[in-house]
Amino acid sequence: MSHSHNRVILWRHGQTDWNVENRFQGHSDIALNAVGQFQVKHAAPLIAQMNPTKLISSDLGRAINTAKALSVLVNLEIEIDERLRETNGGNWEGKTGEQNRLEDFTNFVRWIDGDDIPAGSIGERRIEVMNRGVAAINDALKDKTNQTLVVATHGGTSRCIIGGMLNLPASNFTSIGGLSNACWSILESSPRGWHLVEHNAGSIPEPILGEESGGENLR
Repeated sequence: MSHSHNRVILWRHGQTDWNVENRFQGHSDIALNAVGQFQVKHAAPLIAQMNPTKLISSDLGRAINTAKALSVLVNLEIEIDERLRETNGGNWEGKTGEQNRLEDFTNFVRWIDGDDIPAGSIGERRIEVMNRGVAAINDALKDKTNQTLVVATHGGTSRCIIGGMLNLPASNFTSIGGLSNACWSILESSPRGWHLVEHNAGSIPEPILGEESGGENLR
């Protein structure tokens, strides 16, 4: 597949209330808030100009509703793939960064710093998120060339996918900057593999919210 010319646009969902609160969302199905809906409506026309040929999305509502803003513009059906979900945060889900520091300081900080340990003790490791996310993209592009694949997904998952597609070790995934809500990164294939050609682009500058997505602990 690496010899074909394909482009992958990883698009993080719009803002949710839990993003604003730096609350670990993981597999929790938290809806876009009003700001998030505004963000995706602004971003979608810019992504539409890149002439997407296929649109896939995480099965969580915040990603699906992000994808919908684009699908109506480009007349593409959304293909749902649960492998594009956010990292399962285990015992950290639903809790703020502050709470997780209080209750599980050592593991939480180790995880934030890039150690490939299960999130929240019983959740996923980054390498597991990478494997499922990259597999979803490989399946979507199988035997295809000259595709522009838009992937509506999550901040943490996007970093793991980028790391995997660039063949970085899992310990280096956190050296990839986070993705802001409704912003995107673009990877392009060449005979030498995948290249990150654009990172955290967007229609309006946005802070990166949520530590699970590479944001700062602002609380």
